[in-house]
Amino acid sequence: MKDKKRAMGRGLGAILSAESKSTINSATDTGAEQLVGNMVEVALEDIYPNATQPRTYFDETALQELAQSIRNLGVIQPITLRKDGDKFEIISGERRFRASKIAGLKSVPAYIRLVNDQELLEMALVENIQREDLDAIEVALTYQRLLDEIGLTQENLSQRVGKERSTITNSIRLLRLSPDIQQAIRAGEISAGHGRAIISVEDEKNQQELFNKILKEGLNVRQAEKAASEFKNPKKEVAKKEVELPNHLRKVQKSLSDVLDVAVEIKSSGKGKKGKIILDFNNEEELSKILSHFN
Repeated sequence: MKDKKRAMGRGLGAILSAESKSTINSATDTGAEQLVGNMVEVALEDIYPNATQPRTYFDETALQELAQSIRNLGVIQPITLRKDGDKFEIISGERRFRASKIAGLKSVPAYIRLVNDQELLEMALVENIQREDLDAIEVALTYQRLLDEIGLTQENLSQRVGKERSTITNSIRLLRLSPDIQQAIRAGEISAGHGRAIISVEDEKNQQELFNKILKEGLNVRQAEKAASEFKNPKKEVAKKEVELPNHLRKVQKSLSDVLDVAVEIKSSGKGKKGKIILDFNNEEELSKILSHFN
């Protein structure tokens, strides 16, 4: 578990110095470029909630569950803060902030916004997305920041970073995965292709089952996609079972065919408790012959 937490720290910027806290408040201040576009660790005691936050109710059970996830994996998605003197106001991520407190953390990874840093931030993020050493979750987080904090549309973003819109959409969808699956992608245990196969399954319980299956059986992406399809279309398995008749029903099928002198097909649920019998005939004479056995 320690290794996982260490992996989550990869890419974090240096901890803010006391000098940075008091002197860097605007994008024009010296040293601002070290904050904008990077992740830094910020002490929880220096963070305060946004008073205009529209969300006022936080489910206590959900917070406890998130806190347990944070204890195990760390904070997967950094919160976003606005610098206010030597304090920081939450722009987004209050739920993660509250859960981190419950988990007993002293600091959290965060993105810092400064006054008039819009252009500087956009340049930093676009430059960041071009790096080759980013994992798929870091890429998705950067795309999401460009959409949320810069206000770009996916079409605008596609043009800025030179990526197909569908590529961006598929990347961002990975952020809907559970924290442990996101962490597995970041740690290289599964690929982004595996993640896309998992997210194609709507039910979260089935997503977790598919994730466990991929790890346990070492499925490649194509095999994971096939397994995802089976989760999405379970009825196909039932259809296969109907074809395979139990031995006693096969005997019944042959006996009926011999007696009626026509092709007989029995379809069963597989347990023999429910099914149907199909009698083939080619003309009225054959039909009359079949019916004569029931008179």
